[in-house]
Amino acid sequence: MKKHHSIFICFVTVFLILDSCATKQNMTYLQYAEAIDISDMEIYESRPSITPGNYKIIPHDILYIRVITPDPQWSEIFNPLTGGTMGAMTPESASLFGYPVNDDGFIEIPYVGKQKVVGKTIAQIKTALDSTFQGYVSNAVITCRLVNNHVTVIGEVARPGRYVLNKDRINVFEALSMAGDITEYGDRGNIQLIRPSQFGPMVNEFTLLDRSILSSEYFYVMPNDVIYAPPMKGRTFQMNASIYSIILTAVSTFFTLLVLTR
Repeated sequence: MKKHHSIFICFVTVFLILDSCATKQNMTYLQYAEAIDISDMEIYESRPSITPGNYKIIPHDILYIRVITPDPQWSEIFNPLTGGTMGAMTPESASLFGYPVNDDGFIEIPYVGKQKVVGKTIAQIKTALDSTFQGYVSNAVITCRLVNNHVTVIGEVARPGRYVLNKDRINVFEALSMAGDITEYGDRGNIQLIRPSQFGPMVNEFTLLDRSILSSEYFYVMPNDVIYAPPMKGRTFQMNASIYSIILTAVSTFFTLLVLTR
């Protein structure tokens, strides 16, 4: 009887270890879907990626706006906080001198008044400001940028954190590479993306294991996206390995004492 119990405990231990192991299949990016016909592979790979529409401003965004004119006096008036000069701007200083979008979707520019920006792209806002400032000064050059232009990567990645998007289009793999990639315990088949919108955060799930991500609307990240790489079962087992060991030891001791008392 003691032998049978020992075999049972060994079987349970091996099962838990194998169940927690990360296989090559669930760690390899961009695999082919199981249902794909190999004769359709060329068509499958040539599908165009879906590029998300240009980011539209939502409440609590921060815009950095500069008005440059040939007359330093006018530049001083419209850019009083920075002395009318561009200088060496950093994300921190741009945020300090930026225009926050209020709950109603407006920003307030000195001497110009409130301007509605919510639901508009940066290009549309610049066009509207070009027209607005023509009524004040001619030959003005307007610079408009989104200050809070970053992506946050959390979960089972090497370096979780917030990263600045330094170009217009960055895909999900580039964003993950900035965070040092997903660890061996990350679930690549169940990535979660939290995307802000005018109606609140939207949670979306997708897989990086299949090549269908290349034609997904989630392939390219948007400003203020949050990418979450959840842990696989193996991570839970590793964190609780000591507890499992104690439980198995206790069970083994119990059966051993049971055999000895009989």
